[in-house]
Amino acid sequence: MNLKNSCRLVVKVIVSLAFAGVFYTFWMAVAISVFKSGAHSSVLEAVLWLSAPAITAGGFAAGIAIFDRLSGARKPGFLNAFKWSFIGCAVGAAAVFPFGPMLIVFGIFGVGTAAVSLREAFTQNQSRR
Repeated sequence: MNLKNSCRLVVKVIVSLAFAGVFYTFWMAVAISVFKSGAHSSVLEAVLWLSAPAITAGGFAAGIAIFDRLSGARKPGFLNAFKWSFIGCAVGAAAVFPFGPMLIVFGIFGVGTAAVSLREAFTQNQSRR
């Protein structure tokens, strides 16, 4: 992997991370509003907590798809990117949840970013063959 490809991969992951941050912020605003309203059930609370990794993974995947679209590098693969990032976000959230549900953000972003980075490195190596 040359320097140009490495820089491109880093920028792509940063763009993806920024979109994930925007999506997570949106989720957090909705979740906090619902939790503070007091008019929620335990089922709604569970749905909100379980949706955090999926919404954040959507942000990671949207960032990758938009970067690919704007750079014209290849056909955007939103679903493939979503799959990788969702697995990472879900594993990260599950690993940290026992320490407190508010800490899932660290697991989601840490493992989600690692998953996106691995996906990009893997797909970049596959496209050179």
